Amino acid sequence: MQKPRLITKSRFKLAYECPTKLFYTGKKEYADQKTDDKFLKALADGGFQVGELAKLYIPNGQNIDTVDHDQSLKETHDLLRAENAIIYEAATQFENFFARVDILRKNKSSIDLIEVKSKSFDPEKPFVGKKGKINSDWDPYLQDVAFQTFVFRNEHPDFTVKAYLYLTDKRAVCSVDGLNQKFYLEQDDRGRARAVVKGEVTDEDLASPIMVLKDVTDIVDRILSDKDYSARLKKWAKAYESDERIAPELSSACTKCQFHIPRDDKSLSLKCGRTECWSSVTGLSRAELQKPTVLELWEFRGKDKAIEEKKYFLADLEEDDIGPETDDEPGLSRSERQWKQVQKAKENDDTPYLDLHGLSGEVSQWLFPLHFIDFETTTVAIPFHKGTHPYEGIAFQYSHHVVSEDGSTRHAGQYLHSVRGEFPNFDFIRQLKSELDKDHGTIFRYAAHENTYLNFIISQLERSQENDRKDLIKFMQTIAKPTKARQGEWEANREMVDMLQLVRRYHYDPATHGSNSIKYVLPAVLNASKSLQAKYSQPIYGSEGGVGSLNFKNHAWIKVEKGNVINPYKTLPKLSEGEEEKAADFLYRAEQIKDGGSAMMAWARMQFTEMSDTEHAALKSALLKYCELDTFAMVMIYEYWKECLAKQVKKTEQEQKPKRA
Repeated sequence: MQKPRLITKSRFKLAYECPTKLFYTGKKEYADQKTDDKFLKALADGGFQVGELAKLYIPNGQNIDTVDHDQSLKETHDLLRAENAIIYEAATQFENFFARVDILRKNKSSIDLIEVKSKSFDPEKPFVGKKGKINSDWDPYLQDVAFQTFVFRNEHPDFTVKAYLYLTDKRAVCSVDGLNQKFYLEQDDRGRARAVVKGEVTDEDLASPIMVLKDVTDIVDRILSDKDYSARLKKWAKAYESDERIAPELSSACTKCQFHIPRDDKSLSLKCGRTECWSSVTGLSRAELQKPTVLELWEFRGKDKAIEEKKYFLADLEEDDIGPETDDEPGLSRSERQWKQVQKAKENDDTPYLDLHGLSGEVSQWLFPLHFIDFETTTVAIPFHKGTHPYEGIAFQYSHHVVSEDGSTRHAGQYLHSVRGEFPNFDFIRQLKSELDKDHGTIFRYAAHENTYLNFIISQLERSQENDRKDLIKFMQTIAKPTKARQGEWEANREMVDMLQLVRRYHYDPATHGSNSIKYVLPAVLNASKSLQAKYSQPIYGSEGGVGSLNFKNHAWIKVEKGNVINPYKTLPKLSEGEEEKAADFLYRAEQIKDGGSAMMAWARMQFTEMSDTEHAALKSALLKYCELDTFAMVMIYEYWKECLAKQVKKTEQEQKPKRA
């Protein structure tokens, strides 16, 4: 007999986002932009390690290890017969709803249902706002524990159940060194992640807890008191059991749907769930829905209104829908850029827009040599070192390209700290300072990330006893502007130039589909520039007399498929390339490190898993190449702007030449 399809915690979370997603989840024929690899998720958020630490704070429990559904229920019921019990991963089921409870604590007829989360708790950001509404940041977590409470109370109505969230405490200060390295991740034969304690965790390690237990019973009761709550869950369960699609409701939330194939992906091997939803509601065909929709409109807050008015496409919008207005800054304001995007769609114009006059004004202020930097960073729930807080920023890698006034380019420096258990931030800054302190050339970043992390590290150094902390802080304060929290504390006389802001103000290409991410801007630029295509289709990167590189040799960045340049991030070498044996079965099964999230997980894997020297070396190599491309991408965008400005100057000169009689 076939077992019923159950609404588990993960499926509940999916349905809470959008109940139509239940129809698409787990089906191989549909595209899914989110990995279902639980091991990678564990690396990304540190949840398993926090879960294991929570068990040490609430010790002496019985663990339900079995993955068998019926057996896990039986073992839980047996343990609940005792007058007092602590159960890890307790199983509970009511009708077609099934949940595993992280920690269940029984005292006679009272039950504490404890959901462990790696999210940090900040008293200044409470669960409920002043008007009594649940804060959006906390809503998914509270809905999660409410679902578990619903299932357990219905299965065991004779118990009094209180609900808790067990969270990392943002205010807590770690009292020991090395706590983080006591928790490693392993993968079992089913591919599941589990945290394993390495070495001895002492009473001293646990004496100053970095987690806080918060009673959320009142909020959970309020959620469950909704008269439609039970009916809504049963509707989801019925649809999932019978494999029926719940009628979709189109909204701006569709922008983040994982069951979606981007318009520039011509693959027909998978179905697009989002397109099917939109087609079923609008009556439009898949081909018609390949036109730019309002979901692509950058930072547009009127998406829901437009959808409600059946203005599904950018071309349907009018000027009154946007209300473009200028601001006090050079270039396009946010609303002007939005209207520019709409105009391009209306006119079926796929040519790039460049404000060459505004861009020229920016370029005139730059000093050679030009420096392009990019940081790879992470945060970890369990601190590495004494005196640090949960989720303090860690800067583990950077890349640095230099462009000289004569146009020559080289990969001038890099840093990657992969030694386990060491706090890298101060050495990271020392090396960065040694590379950038040699001249007064303009420094470029892409987005606010680098500026934010330099502010983090300034604060960390101010609390430290490093002998050179004053010099390091002084250096950072010359290139990083203060964040809002420290506004006015210093003035950066060599403030980094944010290329993302230059893109937003002066440059729009319809090929980016409204995104300003460097992962979209770079291929758009390369497809727009024949000269860059000609230059970088040759193996000059990392060649003698070409572009100097620390990680590539005789490399050609430009590869063309069906008339379009392949995004260079998709052509990064696979992890096992050049190795005698497969180095790593890792990262989205594509064996590539191709975005910041992947880089963070690669570094986490080097910190928190056992691996061979071969795999460790392969991951290091892949990280170095990925980060090097990030800064070279900035260089290529700069070269494109320089090329366009040069063409404009030449055109102006020709127009100003006196005409022959």
